[in-house]
Amino acid sequence: MDVPDLSAVRERFPALARTAPDGRPFAFLDAPGGTQVPEAVIEAIAAYLRTSNANLHGAFETSRETDQVVEEARRAGADLLGADLGEVVFGPNATTLLFHLSRSIAKELRPGDEVVVTRLDHDANVAPWLLAAEEAGARVRWVDLREEDVTLDEGSFEAALGERTRLVAFTLASNAVGTIPPAARLARRAKEVGAVVVCDGVHLAQHRLIDVAELGADVVVCSPYKIFGPHLGMLWARRELLERWRPAKVRPAPEEPPARWETGTQSHEALAGWAAAVEYLADVGRTYGDPAAPGRRAAVAAAWAAIAPYEQALAERFLAGLEALPHVRLFGIGDRRRLAERTPTFALRVGSQHPAETARALAARGIFVWDGNYYALEVMERLGLEASGGAVRIGFCHYSTPEEVDRVLEELGALG
Repeated sequence: MDVPDLSAVRERFPALARTAPDGRPFAFLDAPGGTQVPEAVIEAIAAYLRTSNANLHGAFETSRETDQVVEEARRAGADLLGADLGEVVFGPNATTLLFHLSRSIAKELRPGDEVVVTRLDHDANVAPWLLAAEEAGARVRWVDLREEDVTLDEGSFEAALGERTRLVAFTLASNAVGTIPPAARLARRAKEVGAVVVCDGVHLAQHRLIDVAELGADVVVCSPYKIFGPHLGMLWARRELLERWRPAKVRPAPEEPPARWETGTQSHEALAGWAAAVEYLADVGRTYGDPAAPGRRAAVAAAWAAIAPYEQALAERFLAGLEALPHVRLFGIGDRRRLAERTPTFALRVGSQHPAETARALAARGIFVWDGNYYALEVMERLGLEASGGAVRIGFCHYSTPEEVDRVLEELGALG
């Protein structure tokens, strides 16, 4: 496997230059909770606020410029997902968008219908459907996970499907342990029983190319602030569903999708930053990859084709290092032959140390990681970790380095 050298991209991220009081650079290994942003994103946000700050659909110049910002952000979202720009909806975050959508889907559920959710998911793709089922008198069917490697139990998934299945929700990658389920296969089976398929793409979108046509789902959500952009949420849904479902919204408001699903005034400066973030990814593809065709979508695909092997090399290095640390317990796929089935996100515990204590000790050494459940509540409860603090989450991404992998391994070793 050819592994490109992506070390130069770090120069584009101002935050990565920050240093601790001891002079060492901070190691930002908190990417699953939100990535740092390149300078181009910061400048795009500032430029919008300096020159074009206005609301939509006015007769004056700055309003027309804001209309263009929103349009370009939709094009960027479509290029990221391989979608039509008329199917891209924005909101404050993925969680809010899913709750918003669930109110409309709940109206189509009937008593006795069934909703399928998994124990591998972030609660943003569980709680909205539990509430929708409760409101409609529908039944909830749970898909279990395999405790030994924290992967989705496909037998349990198959058993959960039936003639009354109306909605199936599952993640494209676990934000807690990094597992990547066989999403296209799961979506195909769910569609065979006539279900609407809702996928949480928030974690996967930071690490792999998403192609909604190949995936075969009906809805995919992601979070630009976890894809090197600003705090923002994005939802893709098939246009016929955006037209059929009825959103809760004020009067008067646009009647055509996707705008009919966007309630209130959006963060236009964040949308400007999001377009710059996707353009950054496209530039990574042009610089380090080999785009198969002209256009930004091909360049974005080339970026992920370069990023994936780089991140897999980081993951392999980390897993190899953990083998020499018997006091560190990993939850998730640890087999280095299965790197394609996971992202470089790792949940672990250090001996009997409370995860919060481990996170504080690493922070004191300039290494930023998360602890707790990260809203993957079902994962932590299923693994028996929730009551005692969850787990430590260490997340690498394409701006991480082999030296940072070695550094965190060294510090984990010192905590033993």
